[in-house]
Amino acid sequence: MTLLLDGQQVLGKRMKITANLRIESDDLSGQTSNTDTAHKGFKPKTLTVALMIPYVNQGQLRDLMRLAEATTGGGRLKLYRIVNDTAAAFGIREVQFSEGVSAREDDSLAAWLVQFTLSEKLSNPEKVEKRRAGSGVSAQSAPGLGVGGEGGGEAGQELTGFESVLKRVDDYLGGKS
Repeated sequence: MTLLLDGQQVLGKRMKITANLRIESDDLSGQTSNTDTAHKGFKPKTLTVALMIPYVNQGQLRDLMRLAEATTGGGRLKLYRIVNDTAAAFGIREVQFSEGVSAREDDSLAAWLVQFTLSEKLSNPEKVEKRRAGSGVSAQSAPGLGVGGEGGGEAGQELTGFESVLKRVDDYLGGKS
């Protein structure tokens, strides 16, 4: 199995990649036995990579750690273009390291068992969500005239001194509509 991040190959033995798509939902059954759920969207896809790096190839682990710790000018984690069959099958093009990198010593072999997670960035659901027009807020009103509204209360009534101060504060904080 080949794994390339921005053209740099991640080296190791017995590499296994597990792809995961989390679908968020909420239980709508309350206290009943109903099975209704509310779909809350797709979370970013993740790739969990497990591999073994022999002690004699210590440089491979060092290179992997450099990739994991790389940041951009603003201090954000670096995004990588990924080349891998499993990632391609899941439609993953760009990833960044997430949830850490772990390396533990093997009990019988002179090697580290390394595991890390790559999280998808700019996924298709994320792009669709950004393109989707935001739902506008509809104005809510109740029957009758608003207190201290545009008409200054009921027809022909003037605001008291205190009410006019409150109106100015309200207009300042909420803006005139």
